[in-house]
Amino acid sequence: MTGRPETRTAAKERRFQEVAGRLRALVGRERDEIAVMATIACELARSLDGFHWVGFYRVTEPGLLKIGPYQGAHGCLSIPFSRGVCGRCATTRQTQIVADVTLIPWHIACSSTTRSEIVVPAFDDAGNLRAVLDVDSGLPAHFDAADQRFLEEICALLRPCWGAPPPAGA
Repeated sequence: MTGRPETRTAAKERRFQEVAGRLRALVGRERDEIAVMATIACELARSLDGFHWVGFYRVTEPGLLKIGPYQGAHGCLSIPFSRGVCGRCATTRQTQIVADVTLIPWHIACSSTTRSEIVVPAFDDAGNLRAVLDVDSGLPAHFDAADQRFLEEICALLRPCWGAPPPAGA
């Protein structure tokens, strides 16, 4: 009996599981949200093909996202919930997948090389939106349901950070 060659989807899922396992090992006991976000952004940017910008936008006040740890060229410093794919994710509280950002007039073009984008909400245990994970690719239609499942799992690694009490003296 001969083995069948691994399908592209199976290879992608296997790669996602490798990266998720590595991230769980790296951040499993860490409770500092910036340290966890920075580690996630670094690992995703360095480990997965086609991800040319990976970063977090944090909810810093009602209706406003501010850039957090990221890997890639400069991003927007702040994004109101009323603008762009990140703002739409924050408003709807649902993952947004855009196959071709050049076809949507409300896209915020931080990079002329971005063709597709996925933005995933990150919630605390009480269901409050705390951040969004933004991933851009220079390839059209790069993201799919497998990316969504994987990145939603990765965002859940942040939940313990937001359940911890503030540091002493804060």
